[in-house]
Amino acid sequence: MIAEYFWPILMLCSLVALLFSGFAVAFVLAGVGILFAVVADVPMVFLSMGVQRIYSGTLTNWLLAAIPLFVFMGLMLESSGIAERLMRSLAALAGGLPGGYAVAVVVIGVVMAASTGIIGASVVLMGMMSLPAMKSAGYDMRLATGVVAASGTLGILIPPSIMLIILGDQLRVPIGDLFMGAIYPGLILAGLYFAYILLVAIFSPHRMPAPERRDGVPLGKAVFALIKDLLAPMVLILAVLGTIITGVATPTESAAIGAVGATLLALFTGGLSFNTLKRAVFETTKTTAMIAFVMIGATVFSLVFRRLGGDAMVADLFSFGDVSPYVTLGAIMFLIFILGFFLDWVEISLVVIPIVAPIVGGLDFGLPSSDVILWFAIALAVNLQTSFLTPPFGYALFYLRGIDRSIPISTIYKGVMPFVLIQISALILILAMPQLVLSLPLALR
Repeated sequence: MIAEYFWPILMLCSLVALLFSGFAVAFVLAGVGILFAVVADVPMVFLSMGVQRIYSGTLTNWLLAAIPLFVFMGLMLESSGIAERLMRSLAALAGGLPGGYAVAVVVIGVVMAASTGIIGASVVLMGMMSLPAMKSAGYDMRLATGVVAASGTLGILIPPSIMLIILGDQLRVPIGDLFMGAIYPGLILAGLYFAYILLVAIFSPHRMPAPERRDGVPLGKAVFALIKDLLAPMVLILAVLGTIITGVATPTESAAIGAVGATLLALFTGGLSFNTLKRAVFETTKTTAMIAFVMIGATVFSLVFRRLGGDAMVADLFSFGDVSPYVTLGAIMFLIFILGFFLDWVEISLVVIPIVAPIVGGLDFGLPSSDVILWFAIALAVNLQTSFLTPPFGYALFYLRGIDRSIPISTIYKGVMPFVLIQISALILILAMPQLVLSLPLALR
């Protein structure tokens, strides 16, 4: 097999080596593709197909216009101060109970996931708001950092999610179906976080004690404040997701509605200024440019990799003979989980997924092929969510480390391990019960 697939294997080894060298991912992908096209004597005319794919698949892809709009929406919501007010309301309601701050963080994580979907902003904002309070309350910092990091990554799964948009584009799955399919898994994952916090609060209350002293806030007033602070983001979330799910608007049009709505919300709450707008536009442009360049590089790499027989090599690698299709699916999921230790979800989505998706689509699970791919996409999203938490390169870990340098990185590593196990458990549950993903899309078709 090594001799037969010499060029694809060498191409993958070169890609991994250069990725660890620190070069920009987009240039590594494109550079390796062009280099091996020359070395392996691929006709230069063949590379013109890459230009056509870049133009038609990326630069003029109307669906991908939703990415900058959702990023801008998230940044404007962050500027509006909604998350800060929600944290204060939840702390007033539950902060006096064992684990109250941790519960508040998970709730904020779900709300921010459904309204922003920007992992960095969610983790940093929740960390800055909650870590000092949990530290002063005497929380075990392993637990505190784990809750913040895991809750902040919910945005990659709960719609609207940039990852789901890219997966939908790569796998040719309707974005509306992906958004609907991700709702139950996202809520299940959040529910498992709540269950873990509850178990710790019951059996190890010293790890998340209630504050010794808290200002008295009438229960009715605290509930009213929470409802008031939840109203605006919930209206915006329903407007964005509702128009997609009902088919009233495309994902791009719904993203535009969300961007305008978030801007108006920031204006009404006093969070809109020229500097705020300037920062939002700059960060949106930077994020969009990063994703676009990685997509261009991945297109060049994938084109040459397949020309050299890479897709056939991967198909042979996962050809286990007469075994259950779940064995093949489990092997693919395990490979992606391991890759998540070293690669970002963007590279995995754009390079690995298009190669393994046809293998999954050809497996017999007793479901239509389109439903299998939809189920596979959501399972992938849950799997890729762990890449933000798994050392050594989990982005959420370094976001937290940047917030509070006094917390050792080893403490953060230990803190996220229970939540990585929770995510693996959720992934196994989704793989064992496809209807958790498919029931809502099928019911609304």
